Amino acid sequence: MMVLKDIKKANELICEIRNLLLKAFAFIAKNSMTPDRKSLSLEGLDHFQEASYELAFVSAEISAAEAFISRGPDCDSLVNQMALCFMVETFNRSISRFLRIGQNVGLNEDEIIQFYGNTNYVSLRFKYGRLEFVASLGSELCTGGITQLSSNLNTEKELMRTTFKRFADEVVIPKAEAIHREDLDVPDEILVSAAELGCFGTCIPEKFGGLQPDDRPDSLSMIIVTEELSRGSLGAAGSLITRPEIAARALLSGGTEQQKSRWLPKLASGQTLCAISITEPNTGSDVASVNLRASPVEGGWILNGAKTWCTFAARSELLVVLARTESNDSLGHKGLSLFLVEKPAFKGRNFIFKNPVGGELSGQSISTLGYRGMHSFDLNFDGFFVPDEALVGGIKGRGKGFYHTMSGFSGGRIQTAARATGVMQSAYEHALRYAAERATFGRLINEYQLIQIKLARILMMVEASRAFSHRVARLMDEGQGQMEASLVKLFSCRAAEQVTREAQQIFGGMGYAEEVAVSRLFVDARVLSIFEGAEEVLALKVVARGYIDSAFAEFES
Repeated sequence: MMVLKDIKKANELICEIRNLLLKAFAFIAKNSMTPDRKSLSLEGLDHFQEASYELAFVSAEISAAEAFISRGPDCDSLVNQMALCFMVETFNRSISRFLRIGQNVGLNEDEIIQFYGNTNYVSLRFKYGRLEFVASLGSELCTGGITQLSSNLNTEKELMRTTFKRFADEVVIPKAEAIHREDLDVPDEILVSAAELGCFGTCIPEKFGGLQPDDRPDSLSMIIVTEELSRGSLGAAGSLITRPEIAARALLSGGTEQQKSRWLPKLASGQTLCAISITEPNTGSDVASVNLRASPVEGGWILNGAKTWCTFAARSELLVVLARTESNDSLGHKGLSLFLVEKPAFKGRNFIFKNPVGGELSGQSISTLGYRGMHSFDLNFDGFFVPDEALVGGIKGRGKGFYHTMSGFSGGRIQTAARATGVMQSAYEHALRYAAERATFGRLINEYQLIQIKLARILMMVEASRAFSHRVARLMDEGQGQMEASLVKLFSCRAAEQVTREAQQIFGGMGYAEEVAVSRLFVDARVLSIFEGAEEVLALKVVARGYIDSAFAEFES
């Protein structure tokens, strides 16, 4: 009964924080209007960039805390204690963010500071916010060797998790370090075994050979599989699902029946591996500004231009390419179309494909700090011919490529959050194990308060990310959750950087050595806030802008 009361208090606090958020976004909307008050001024919005960025993170972190505590009183006491402890620490960070930006978004400092005296907050902080309490949680984790909190998955999903955990342990992890240190291609052993388990078809309906039921979406399965693959290795396994997941969603959203029946079974079985080619050297996350040209010719299209950061481009036999099909650049995103480009598979870091029906495609890999195995490529299309049937959606799909891409990216964002969870899970397991083995000054380091607190906070981050991504998966399956998909990516990817850093710190000097897995996890985590929508663009152009647009609509009504 006491847990129920504390969860109720936490939810009341979340509502109060959300009210402050809405007030701040309304202030931005009101002060960013054009003189005629009929639209929002981009120049006016830019004046609030830093504040909007901070507010987006408040929303993401509060949403993560809400998802964590929503696991509810049916869970064991440790789950509830950690969820409420995480809630208190999240609330502390939210107040600090509001104090930094309050005067810029119309918030009175007094109304922020008064939260420190809020009876619900005082009660929860006294119970769950004390350092001694956080340390006691860490001690319990160390004593019990607890690697993960109790699951609320059903039997089917738990079996799926166990199956892919075994695959990660037995097939991926033994090869992960060599792939990273020697910058190798993902070996066929991983690709073939993953295909046999059906991992490429997690978001493809059963009628096309995938694992997803025909009568309903099942994003949660994709999330669970991704977590376990990423726990094994982000670069060698965790991203195997990403590309077919984005491609499949785009095809299901706008592909012709012929395109679906031809490509989805091949993607689901792993018979055809694919890559997504959206980003260009001068556009980054600004998808609407894509400028690779697709010019109509008899029987098809000619592609000319450059792409960058196309992951897995060499090994893939299908590239999903976003190109500008309309000569009128003022059309912006409405002038973009999506193409399915076939090519042979290549191994190694560079390739040239001379198209037998015209043109050339060349690729050169980009040396990266981490995320090795799949390799990302700079691509150049030189007079490259593709047939009419390569246009996603056929003639009806012309000019709709941006929308098909976005339908794929919403799944890509939640999938990236799951990748972050898997990386964090691995970092926590390594740190927990090392802390139980390493002794300094005559004691195991897991007996020290600071290490116990670090481990408790790491697992709280992992479990909050997991709870949040699972909640968003269910929302998306109900046709909702577009904003939440962006929020969970913001939270989880930033959390992965913090968690892997702390895990590395627990290892001390050894954490900086390449022979220790946490050094790989640390550099791998860094990419998560960059791809599938850079953190800044996601925070400003998707999350904050979504809230501001809603506030502006309220003014109009």
